Amino acid sequence: MKKYINYTLATLLFAGLVSLSCESDLEFDPSKTISEADFLSDPNNANLLVTGVYNKNLDYETYAFSWIGVTSITSDDADKGSTPGDTGVDKSLLDNLDFGASGLSFNEAWKSRYAGIYRANTTLAYLEKFAIDPALKDRLIGEVKFLRALWYFDLVRCFGGVPLITATVDINNDQAIDEIVYTRKSKQETYAQIEADLNDAINRLPNKSEYAPGDLGRATKESAQALLAKAYLYQEKWQQAFDMSGEVITSGQYGLETNYANVWREVGENGTESIFEIQATLTNGITDYVNVQGPRGTPDLGWGFNTPSAGLVAAYEPGDLRKDATIMNVPSVLWDGFVIPNTFSNPRYNYKAYQSSIAESWDGNRGVTAKNVRILKYSEQLLIRAEAAFHISNLPEALARVNEIRVRAGLAPALTVTLQSIWKERRLEMAMEHDRWFDLIRTGQAANAMAIDGKTFVVGKHEVFPIPQEQLIASEGRLAQNPGY
Repeated sequence: MKKYINYTLATLLFAGLVSLSCESDLEFDPSKTISEADFLSDPNNANLLVTGVYNKNLDYETYAFSWIGVTSITSDDADKGSTPGDTGVDKSLLDNLDFGASGLSFNEAWKSRYAGIYRANTTLAYLEKFAIDPALKDRLIGEVKFLRALWYFDLVRCFGGVPLITATVDINNDQAIDEIVYTRKSKQETYAQIEADLNDAINRLPNKSEYAPGDLGRATKESAQALLAKAYLYQEKWQQAFDMSGEVITSGQYGLETNYANVWREVGENGTESIFEIQATLTNGITDYVNVQGPRGTPDLGWGFNTPSAGLVAAYEPGDLRKDATIMNVPSVLWDGFVIPNTFSNPRYNYKAYQSSIAESWDGNRGVTAKNVRILKYSEQLLIRAEAAFHISNLPEALARVNEIRVRAGLAPALTVTLQSIWKERRLEMAMEHDRWFDLIRTGQAANAMAIDGKTFVVGKHEVFPIPQEQLIASEGRLAQNPGY
């Protein structure tokens, strides 16, 4: 799929669609817009529109600095990093759980995902009009619905129930804007929409093996199943989570990489363990994802944020191969031979965010690299299966899945399994992968974990983030704020 990403062309194609949205996130030259008739006369535009939806994931505001802040720096897996005087605008506040509605990171997380949802809704409306092969149309609709579900899943985990916008809205219809764009739905209604999109996507999408090589990286049937299993997990729908993760596991499409360290390296991109990841190229990568987390100092490799915590270091058992694959120590020699000197600002950095300038694709621009970011992995499906199995009293299945994870990590198989041991394996398997905060919230561990980490978690408040102040103002008070903010 990397070969097919053409952000400039996709943006140009979207230019003619801006008037159909409540909010445009695209800049364009009006002199280059094309008519709807001309647009629909070219079947290739259907694919380009969908590519434009995927490309929203590459934006700085979507999965870079702000997302790193709200998902990782908040948690006990990571500290703010960088230097004491560099707050990262609001990252020091996130690290101390001292944040409010005016935080930049929350607003960027909100805006970027609704901009993506806008693209998805507009694309879905136009896909229905294209006269193209029905199988291709089905697949493209499935891909877009998967992406929309992914963004709503991010939103519901961050904010609870949110406005559900599933079609284009006339910007001149004040009533529709008030009732749809500026009215929050419940958490349950939001999850119901996620489930509806994913179930539809499952029925439309092919298996990974059915894609042509050039389309590798697009959402698959198993991508939708994996995200649905995760959504079921968050809702404590244990039997559904057990069954759906089982569909992925038994599909024959995925497996564990032999070497855990390869999962986040270029050699592991779109590999056997990868169910869905954001596709990047040297000229069209995720803006500053690597740069934000690169070692800071001399030589200067990045901004130095999101550094693994001492608590995370201490959580690993002796001999756990995941530790050295996750944590870059200062000083050390990296897997590619690069020597990390003792002149960096922090004692540790996120190894999973490292892009090698020696042994991987590199053109000197650390702000836009070819590093893909993993969103859904096969190993997580094993852990979802294990946790769900425990809750439905299938302890042999829970133990078997946990031991698949442990053996790959170089550890001895466990003899027994508990909920706490499953949660620990999840933490270590997915460390620094933007899930820890949400896992602490959904499992009820947050208050205790934050206290151990020296932070104060306010029960009844910090389970969700504040609705961004900018959005409250835009809605003229129609959006209801979360409790405590």
